[in-house]
Amino acid sequence: MSTPQLPVEASRSHLVLIPSYDTGPKVYETVAAARAAWCPVWVVVDGSTDGTAEGLQAMAARDPGLKVMVLPRNQGKGAAVLHGLEGAAAAGFTHVLTMDSDGQHPAGLIGEFMRRSAARPEAMILGRPVFDASAPLLRVRGRRISNGWTDLETLFAGIGDSLYGFRVYPLAPLLAVMRAQHWMRRFDFDTEAAVRLAWRGVKPINVDAPVKYLTAAEGGVSHFRYGRDNVLLTWMHTRLVLEFLLRLPLLLGRRLLRRAPFQP
Repeated sequence: MSTPQLPVEASRSHLVLIPSYDTGPKVYETVAAARAAWCPVWVVVDGSTDGTAEGLQAMAARDPGLKVMVLPRNQGKGAAVLHGLEGAAAAGFTHVLTMDSDGQHPAGLIGEFMRRSAARPEAMILGRPVFDASAPLLRVRGRRISNGWTDLETLFAGIGDSLYGFRVYPLAPLLAVMRAQHWMRRFDFDTEAAVRLAWRGVKPINVDAPVKYLTAAEGGVSHFRYGRDNVLLTWMHTRLVLEFLLRLPLLLGRRLLRRAPFQP
């Protein structure tokens, strides 16, 4: 668990937020890589029982650019992100880059995503996954279905991938969306966040980013369960489609206004 050197100046607007649950030692590599690329980095330990909370707290004690928050029990990815968002808003941050703690996301692209966000602060910067041979075919095909539903639910707003959690969000609208309803607290967070922000008029900007599926020998840990989580996604899309139908006149009106010619 090495401690990277602090950047010359920590960002006052953008932070990296990493929810973590029982990923084992891989989380230390992920956090160290994120800290090498950005400051500050916050980690929300979501009730982990693998001892990594203590290890991360030891890292934070040596590194003022790292903050670790520990939840007493596992509540789900979205709930962990929400906990971090509340703290980030209170601290005056305006944007949050979320990334997974299991080593799948490219920490080396944090700076590029943050630069894109600084140039377009009103937008959400969404990672669009570039798969290699490590990607399970079933997972790749399954996300195409989710992406198809997302396209429908947003009237093809341009969300390149609905499930890839390496993203920069404008904090205020995301926090408003999450405070307004009790969904988005588990694995459904990534997809529903993108859809609901698109409904609010937050433009998606897609940036290609590699995704790596690690084997157990490489320290990879996955909490995805095909049956349980696909049921959750199905229920989520059912809810979103029903709400989409209610929102359809508003969404169509907004689309027509954007296409209307300028009248001097």
